Amino acid sequence: MSNLKLQGIGMTSQRTRERLVDRLLKQGVSHPKVLDVISRTPRHIFLDEALAHRAYEDSALPIGYNQTLSQPYIVARMTELILSHGKPKKILEVGTGSGYQTAVLAQVASLVYSIERIKPLQEKARQRLRELGFRNVQLRHADGGFGWSQAAPFDAIVSAAAPREIPKQLTQQLAPGGILVIPVGSGGKQSLTVVKRIGDTENYDTQVIEDVCFVPLVAGIER
Repeated sequence: MSNLKLQGIGMTSQRTRERLVDRLLKQGVSHPKVLDVISRTPRHIFLDEALAHRAYEDSALPIGYNQTLSQPYIVARMTELILSHGKPKKILEVGTGSGYQTAVLAQVASLVYSIERIKPLQEKARQRLRELGFRNVQLRHADGGFGWSQAAPFDAIVSAAAPREIPKQLTQQLAPGGILVIPVGSGGKQSLTVVKRIGDTENYDTQVIEDVCFVPLVAGIER
């Protein structure tokens, strides 16, 4: 991938990214590391070329297969919630999608394990992440609702899709003191929720953060 494409021009330029960061600040995202990562990550390469000019709008955008690239505010907010509990060594992401959030997480954690149920999306994400030079990401084609038990426990788990209820398979894969950041609910009512494992126990503290709108967490895989 050429440096020019990575840097962007016009509506995909660094100046446009900085305007996005200014909007995120006004929306309450304040963690310096998160804002720095958002400003440096070329969101436009995670979209089809026809939509690249809209990459730095604060809106969700389609990536095919009835999936979306989450709005930058949501990606920033979820990442900020993770970092508010300390720097994670190992993160599990449920729903690789375009790979954009994966790229953001890879810049704040030592290792990112990311699961995607739709094979063509995973392959596109793999190519983009490789071209960006990320070497601390492992991808898996699987049903994300079951997590990744072989790689557990995780300091943080983040889900880009909403289950009706918090999956026990995910909370059980948290390290002591680890957190799960996940949208929960169905239809028009979903809540961004943080679940923290209390020490080395099977007890969890749950906190509802704000109303959100995500695609549903679907079982099974697609090839």
